[in-house]
Amino acid sequence: MLLPPPPPGRQVYRKVRDRASFAFALVSAAVVLATDNGRVRSARVAFGGLSYKPWRSVQAEAALAGAALTRTSFDAAGAAALKNARGYGYNDFKIPLARRTLRATLTDAAGIT
Repeated sequence: MLLPPPPPGRQVYRKVRDRASFAFALVSAAVVLATDNGRVRSARVAFGGLSYKPWRSVQAEAALAGAALTRTSFDAAGAAALKNARGYGYNDFKIPLARRTLRATLTDAAGIT
C-alpha cells in the first residue's frame, strides 16, 4: 500500500492526561500547520479523547485558513471546532480543556513563544 505524502507544515501532537493515568488521554490534539508571512497557509486539526474515536475538525481548519498567527485566531479555531459540543455533567470540563489544548498545540506548531 502506498500512502499519500503528508500535508505541508509542522506536525505537533499534544496529549493531556490525568497524572495517575499513562494510557488514555483526557483530550488530545494533532495539528499540521503551514505558515507564510505570519499567516496560516493551511491547517489540519484532529482531536482525540472527546468521542468514541478521534475526529478531524474541518470547522477549526476553516477558521484558521488565512488567519494571523495569534492567540485570538487560535481561540477562534477552538470555538469553531467545539461550537456544538455538549457535555454530560461528568465530562463538561473537556470542552474548555480541548479549546486550551488546541490553542497550545497551534502555538507550538506556529513556533510562537
